[in-house]
Amino acid sequence: MTPERRQQLLAFLESLGFGSGNGLLLLDPAADAAALATIDEALTHSSTGQPRHHDRLEFLGDAVLRLAAAEFLRSAHPSLSVGDSSALRAQLVSDRWLSELARTIALEPVLLLGAMATGDRAGRATVLAECCEALVGAIYTVGGGPQGGLVAVQHWLGPHWQASAAELLADPLRHNWKSVLQEWSQGQGKGLPAYHCRERSRVHGDPERFECQVEVGGLSGEGRGGSRREAEQQAARAVLAALELRPAPGC
Repeated sequence: MTPERRQQLLAFLESLGFGSGNGLLLLDPAADAAALATIDEALTHSSTGQPRHHDRLEFLGDAVLRLAAAEFLRSAHPSLSVGDSSALRAQLVSDRWLSELARTIALEPVLLLGAMATGDRAGRATVLAECCEALVGAIYTVGGGPQGGLVAVQHWLGPHWQASAAELLADPLRHNWKSVLQEWSQGQGKGLPAYHCRERSRVHGDPERFECQVEVGGLSGEGRGGSRREAEQQAARAVLAALELRPAPGC
């Protein structure tokens, strides 16, 4: 690693709230080289063709992210139902949220990208989300893995989640469950969700005027609302809650 890259990574970690003096990351000078190599791996996209790239840490980061978000919601919002917590977590770990976080923390300038990824402006949000998730895995690893890694991740992400959750809970219509469900279904190769709505009453202002059912990948959900959009959002939310509560294959 060049001295310039080392300084760039150290400055980036400091901007995230990590450093050699806080007891959470880079615990002593001797650990710097290994820690920075892990961070560098997370920020090196596979399009570079380098043997060490973000894929392995992205896989780890996916699992860590979901656990850290669940712990955050359990601690910060204990009164939420399991279904509401599951649906809210789907927002807080989505690729959309990750790509927005990546922009907030200025991740792109420290990424190492290959020519194909550099030229693909349309796919930049996906690249940012992937490497941001890999960074979660790297911080978990450098922070101690099972012995303290989750604390390091929560130290970093907690304030961001707090702000996002407050906005979403203050205005339920900001929950874009449809977009999250579509993101999931396309990522799983299940195509687009199909929505079927009907008007239950013609009373203006009826909070359950519309009823909607959504089907995707063998799953279905129902929702009601004062508008078609609200009913669709609630139907998508029901599917997301079911996905979070359903046991993983083989369990």
